[in-house]
Amino acid sequence: MNQPLRAPLEIGFDYTRSLGPTLGQFMTALAGRRVLGSRGADGRVHAPPFEYDPLTSAPPAELVQVGPAGTVTTWSWVARPLAGQPLAHPFAWALIRLDGADTAMLHAVDAGSAAAIRTGMRVRVRWAEHTVGHIRDIACFEPGDAPPGAAGGPAPAAEPVTMITTPVRLAYEHTASPAETTYLHGLANGRLLGQRCLVCSKVYLPPRGACPTCGVPTTEEVALPGTGIVTTFCVVNVPFTGQQVQTPYVAAAVLIDGADIPFQHLILGCEPGEVRMGMRVTAVWRPPEQWGTTSENISHFRPTGEPDAPFERYAHHL
Repeated sequence: MNQPLRAPLEIGFDYTRSLGPTLGQFMTALAGRRVLGSRGADGRVHAPPFEYDPLTSAPPAELVQVGPAGTVTTWSWVARPLAGQPLAHPFAWALIRLDGADTAMLHAVDAGSAAAIRTGMRVRVRWAEHTVGHIRDIACFEPGDAPPGAAGGPAPAAEPVTMITTPVRLAYEHTASPAETTYLHGLANGRLLGQRCLVCSKVYLPPRGACPTCGVPTTEEVALPGTGIVTTFCVVNVPFTGQQVQTPYVAAAVLIDGADIPFQHLILGCEPGEVRMGMRVTAVWRPPEQWGTTSENISHFRPTGEPDAPFERYAHHL
C-alpha cells in the first residue's frame, strides 16, 4: 500500500487525413519513386514541398523533381531503435539536403556505424520494395552518390494519392501518485475513496493529493457512496476501433454524493434518450473476482428510479 502503483499504458489511433493538391502530388510521386520539392517566390526549392509559400503565403506555383541523392547537413545516432522506427538496427536520424533542393528533409540513414556517419556525407534514397504513396516509400537513405540499381528505379505510374492513414502510438509507464494509489487500492476493495481539503472542505474524487483551489495537501480520506447525480452527458453514436459498448450509449459526468467534482463514466440500464441532467444513478460493480486496481471495477452507472435532483443541487458542479 505504501508503494505507488505503476502500469504500462499505450495510447494509439489511426490518423487519416486528406492530402490536398501539393502533398497529394508529393505522395503520388513517392509511389513512383520520385521526390518532389516546391519552388518558392524567392527561387529556393523546398523539399519536402511547402503547401503555402513562407514569403507570400500562396500555394506553390511549381513542383520540381529533386534527388534521389543528397548531402547530410547534420545527424544524431540512434543506438537503440524503438518499435516503429524505420530501421530495427542502429541508424542515424539526419537532415538531408537533396540535390536540387535548398532545404533539408529529416529521414533515417543506414550508415552501418556511428563512426561512419558524418556531416557532408553523400547519401541516396533506398526505396521500399513496394511503394504506395507514403513517406515510408523512402525506406531510408544509404551511403552513396550514384543512383541505386534497378531495385530503386522508377516505378510504374501510380494512381493519384489523395488520402493517407498514419498509425499514431505512444507507449509509456504511468506511475500513480500516492493519492491516486490509495484511490485505486480502494477500488480493488469495492470502495470509493476521496480526499477533503482542510481549508475549503471540498471533497475530490478521484483525489488529487492537493486542493487546486487552496493549494494545500488533501490528507483527510473520505469514504463515498456509489450513488450520485448526472450533471452533463453526451450520447455517443459514432463507432471507433476498440469500442466495447454498442452505440448508442451515454458518457456522463457523475457527481457522487458527498463529492464536489464530477467524474466521467457510462450510463447504461436505460435508453440513451431517457438520460437527463439531475438523474439519480448508482454504481454497478463487476463481480469481485474481476476487481483490480482500476476504475473498470465499476462497470457502469444505472438509474436508481429516485426523483431527479433539483438543479440547485448540482448547478455549481457543471
